[in-house]
Amino acid sequence: MIWKSVAGRNALHERYRELLATWPVPSEQRLVATRQGETFVVSSGPADAPPLVLLHGSASTTLEWIGDVVAWAEHFRVHAVDLLGEPGLSADVRPALEDHAEWLDDVLEGLGASEPVSMVGSSLGGWFALDYAIRRRVAKLALLTPSGIGRQKLLVYLPALFLLPWGRWGIVQTMRLVAGPLPAGEATAYGDFALQIHEHFKPRRVSLPIFSDEQLEKLELLVVVGGKDRMLDSHETKRRLPEATVLLPDAGHVLPAQTERVLTWLRS
Repeated sequence: MIWKSVAGRNALHERYRELLATWPVPSEQRLVATRQGETFVVSSGPADAPPLVLLHGSASTTLEWIGDVVAWAEHFRVHAVDLLGEPGLSADVRPALEDHAEWLDDVLEGLGASEPVSMVGSSLGGWFALDYAIRRRVAKLALLTPSGIGRQKLLVYLPALFLLPWGRWGIVQTMRLVAGPLPAGEATAYGDFALQIHEHFKPRRVSLPIFSDEQLEKLELLVVVGGKDRMLDSHETKRRLPEATVLLPDAGHVLPAQTERVLTWLRS
């Protein structure tokens, strides 16, 4: 069970649908059938434009991209995918990591997205994007604080054991401790939704494998990381991929908007 209660899940999904109604460009919402269960996707942009698949991070949803989609949908057919086993509207299952490539095969087939697609992945979604690109063919990858390159700092989660029982205050303090500095000026409605997620949802706790240099060197990559990320060793990421990585020294795990940087890379 990935939820603390059925009532909490229902309340969160009701609020999620309300926020999805604020999606800033015309869109199509659908459930795509896959071998792992139904997958919720929001698609925007011209139907004949090159496909761009967005994979959000852990304990997050497609709303993660609401500030980017206006610019990206001008040039791409953007498919924002709710990951399985996360708080969005996809199936409440968490397949083995190695099964996610076949899941994405099914999603792309259901969307009619012909290869090669480009992908943008954030944190956990960055790991899935990397894994898919290594196993399949992807045109370009833009990764925001992705797992799978720099070391994962597992001890950072220990303070949560003492803070989370203190309600919303404890959740906010945990988010700051775990993620590092948060961007200023976040919209209140979406910030409140993030808190609601952590009130009702059980995030996955898994150590994600690190990809080898041989696997990474074959990919067309842009990687953006925060120098004060407390979840991942961003400086190791920069050392491993010095040419592909942009390190923002004062940012944490949640980055300030990278809309134009990513768009420039994808169109280059």
